[in-house]
Amino acid sequence: MASILRDLLSTAVENNASDLHIREGKTVQLRIDSNLIEVDFTADTAFIDACLEQIVPPGQIDKFLKTGDLDFAWEEEEVGRFRVNLHKQRGLRGLTLRYVKSKAPTVEEVNLPPILKKIAESRAGVIFISGTTGSGKSTTMAAMLDHINSTMKRHIITIEDPIEYTFTDKKSFFEQREVGLDAESFDSALIHALRQDPDIIVIGEMRNRKTFETAMAAAETGHLVISTLHTKDAPQSVTRILDMFPMEERDTVRKSISGILRAIICQRLAPRAIGKGVVPVNEILINTPIVRKLIFDDHLDKLGQAIENGTEDNMMSFNSCLLKLVNDGAISEETALSLSDNPQGLKMNLKGIFLSGSGIIQ
Repeated sequence: MASILRDLLSTAVENNASDLHIREGKTVQLRIDSNLIEVDFTADTAFIDACLEQIVPPGQIDKFLKTGDLDFAWEEEEVGRFRVNLHKQRGLRGLTLRYVKSKAPTVEEVNLPPILKKIAESRAGVIFISGTTGSGKSTTMAAMLDHINSTMKRHIITIEDPIEYTFTDKKSFFEQREVGLDAESFDSALIHALRQDPDIIVIGEMRNRKTFETAMAAAETGHLVISTLHTKDAPQSVTRILDMFPMEERDTVRKSISGILRAIICQRLAPRAIGKGVVPVNEILINTPIVRKLIFDDHLDKLGQAIENGTEDNMMSFNSCLLKLVNDGAISEETALSLSDNPQGLKMNLKGIFLSGSGIIQ
């Protein structure tokens, strides 16, 4: 049974699959370029039992039996490291294994806007990378960290659940802590990180108020904090943070955000027009004086327009990114329109028509 699991994991890696889905009594499937591909193997009960015996960390099976979910990391020698989610569905067990790449990509390799390098060079403050599940947030964050690692001397502490990419020290040096293995929780790991002389603290996900409060304190005392949010755009990202706090505290928190925020990078993935693979579609909000005042004064509804008007400050709207990708031949018009929050506006842009405060520009 162990050799079968190894073969499945090897097949996933060799075919550049992001995920391997194993469900009790069902055909195994791979996620390749956003598509699900069946593998000619059915995972019976005996196979699932053998998998759990082989890969579940000691003492963790009781937790799974109690809660129905368990996250952990597994490394198969000479194959790679995987992030594993063990779960139940309709009383049956399932495993989702995501391949953790050992080499972080560069900004260029994953077709990210060059401005992300400059954002990554911020000395202090908070950078958020947002998007839905599977939108490539971790890859974008890894590319930014690779730029820092290649160009600057920094002490970088990452706190993740589980670790997504492993880094080799270049100019910077890393300490990567995995919640559940190296630390009890995000909160405790973050508090201890502040005592370890970091320049940069990477938080896999900003999940609750306590974590954000500690992250704010870190940013306010000269550290750079990089984290992710499960939000679809920049205005929603600010709102999501405020929603962590009671109403009577939100005004104070919002004003603090206006001071410590450096940028919000929102991301979606689009299938390539030709060949396999996906390309990132980004919205970039830079905390310029105008943006800072909008957040401070609680005009979050105007952030979208600020992004549209902020091209000279290297800001980018989803539509402007989609337009560039279409013009570059990276994605099709149909794909661009399906991903746009304002397809009518994008249709006009594709025809060379742009609206400004003074009217139509062609």
